Amino acid sequence: MKHENPYKEAMRYVENAREDLKLAGKDGKFYEDEKYVSSACGIAYKGMLKGLDFLFNIKGVPKKKGRKSIEYYKEVLSKMDKRLLKYLNNGYEVLHLYGYYDGGVKIDVIESGFNDALDIITTLKPYSNNGAE
Repeated sequence: MKHENPYKEAMRYVENAREDLKLAGKDGKFYEDEKYVSSACGIAYKGMLKGLDFLFNIKGVPKKKGRKSIEYYKEVLSKMDKRLLKYLNNGYEVLHLYGYYDGGVKIDVIESGFNDALDIITTLKPYSNNGAE
C-alpha cells in the first residue's frame, strides 16, 4: 500500500496510541491500567518504525528482505543520522521494552518514549508537504 503522505500515516499510529493511553486512566504519576499502556506503547513503537521505514525509502536505503530487527534500524541510522539514532535508542528502550514488555506505567517515562517517536516522525514533514494533505 502506497501512502501519499508518510508523515500523516506514521502520525496516525501515534494518535491511535494516544487514544489507548486515555483508556489507561491516571493515578498521580502513574497510569492505572497496564494493558492499555502496553497496547499504546506497542502502537507508538510501530509508528516510530513506520516513520523510519518511510524515511529510509525516501533516502534510498536498500530494502532488507525478511523481518527487520532493531539492529537493522540502529545500523542504518548510525550511518545516516546520529540524532535520530538517539531517539530510536530511547524510544526502543521506553516504548518497546519498558512500556510494552515490562509493563511500565510511569507517565513521564512513557511520555518520553512518545516524544522520541514524534521526533523521528517529524523528520518526514519536509518530504510530506509539511504534513498537509
